Amino acid sequence: MRDPSLRRSVTLFRAFLREQQEPEKCYALLARDAADQVERHLPVKDRVVVDVGGGGGYFTEEFQRRGAQAYLFEPDPHELGAKPPEGSVVADGYLLPLADGVADVTFSSNVLEHVDDPGTFLSEMVRVTRPGGLIYVAFTNWYSPWGGHEWAPLHYFGAERARARYERRTGKPAKHKLGENLFAHHVGPTLRQVRARDDVQVVSARSRYWPFWAETVAKVPGLREVATWNLLLILRRCP
Repeated sequence: MRDPSLRRSVTLFRAFLREQQEPEKCYALLARDAADQVERHLPVKDRVVVDVGGGGGYFTEEFQRRGAQAYLFEPDPHELGAKPPEGSVVADGYLLPLADGVADVTFSSNVLEHVDDPGTFLSEMVRVTRPGGLIYVAFTNWYSPWGGHEWAPLHYFGAERARARYERRTGKPAKHKLGENLFAHHVGPTLRQVRARDDVQVVSARSRYWPFWAETVAKVPGLREVATWNLLLILRRCP
């Protein structure tokens, strides 16, 4: 599971393909991988980690296993499941019930594409992070092959058409609707927005899952909107 490695990418991709059948295995693996990515920059033992929008708590529990004081802030109580991890709070990522600078690591995995105002969301993550701390943000960009989520890759032909076809094929309503709980965010504008800030330094901007040239892919306009698949940003809060 070293990063970057082809074996790691294949393992994650295979787990992702089995997400619906084996969600616990898939998300536990993803949580271990994400925690590894964070710990390449900052050991989490005895650190305060804030997991924003972490759903069932897989990431929070992984950080707790590594000795962190990890807390989950999730706006949808239904997403928490029957047994949310200790330290779970129902709260909106736009307005976290935390003082300034309390977190050593503020973490968000695959949440930004579900946020209408990513700038405000990121500002709130920065606010609660201490100077020198890390902000980890990974999201599925719209032109990724998985940008339409359950109705991908038909989203390339139009969101409404893709959603309608999904519902005809499966006989059930789609979980996501563009403009309501799924939003078309792109790699280029997101990078420009982050780099224009004076309160964070970009430590890494890369494809989350690519085994090779992960940072190079994210630098090529046009290509990055499709080939990045999932953009990972690791930011450091400026003093």
